[in-house]
Amino acid sequence: MTLATVTKRSVKSPPRPARRGRPPTGQGAWFLVLPALLPILVLSVGPLLYGIALAFTDSQSGRTAPTRWIGTLNFQDLVHDTLFWDSFRIGLLWAVGVTVPQFLLALGLALLLNQDLKLRWPARALAIIPWAMPEVVVGIMWRLVYNPDAGILNETIRDLGLGDGRDWLSGLSTALPAVIVVGVWAGMPQTTVALLAGLQNTPRELHEAAAMDGAGAWRRFLSVTWPALRPVALAITALNLIWNFNSFALVYVLTNGGPGGRTRLPMLFAYEEAFRYGQFGYAAAMGCVLVAVISVLLAVFLAGRLKGGEDA
Repeated sequence: MTLATVTKRSVKSPPRPARRGRPPTGQGAWFLVLPALLPILVLSVGPLLYGIALAFTDSQSGRTAPTRWIGTLNFQDLVHDTLFWDSFRIGLLWAVGVTVPQFLLALGLALLLNQDLKLRWPARALAIIPWAMPEVVVGIMWRLVYNPDAGILNETIRDLGLGDGRDWLSGLSTALPAVIVVGVWAGMPQTTVALLAGLQNTPRELHEAAAMDGAGAWRRFLSVTWPALRPVALAITALNLIWNFNSFALVYVLTNGGPGGRTRLPMLFAYEEAFRYGQFGYAAAMGCVLVAVISVLLAVFLAGRLKGGEDA
């Protein structure tokens, strides 16, 4: 036996790596995706396609005759429906009127809760209580606040000697501002949580370096805090605009679209056409228009985000 043979036998070869299974392809991949895809198809895509098809028919409630295909007639009527476009204008006023103060107040609250203050954690818990409440409960609670006879708001006004109060939800000039206040109060916690998460991801070293360079609080906010917070702020603002434009339950409980249609949002208008007047096809056409508007807003937002990512 030669030395080379002994050396070769004494040296052990490295163990073979364990064989890993190949990623599923073809039918196997679809089988894994199907449990997550099936609820989306059944609960979202299916009703959406059915609603689009319904918009091109004369479907009505309680009708014994078969539903007929009428093409774009519902959309043609919708173009000349001044009540719908009034509700669309009110919906835009509502969405902007809620989203802007909601963001500003949430930003201030997030900056406050991000400080090293005493009782910070109980304050954070209290700040998200409105978010945990159902919209129906919020609407009922604020109806009691705005009650013209025994509401806490009018009672406070009387106690301060500022007048006899007023019927806030029934006044033509006060109904929409009063509902906007409730929308801001109810939606501010989720914006606060998102902004607070963005603030906590900002490195403290950057603030300390800016403070050592003599930058004040406002300068540190503009040069350090806002650049890091801007992606989160843009995302939550875009989502809030869409959510607020699609609001239904809160305004329905508070005013039911009144008085005189001053708080009739587009979703309320479509609901009334479908379930009060039985015009299912016409209401579906309204829904298609609203989906198209929201899709355009989403496309603009995503295009801006993608462009910003490429520039970065």
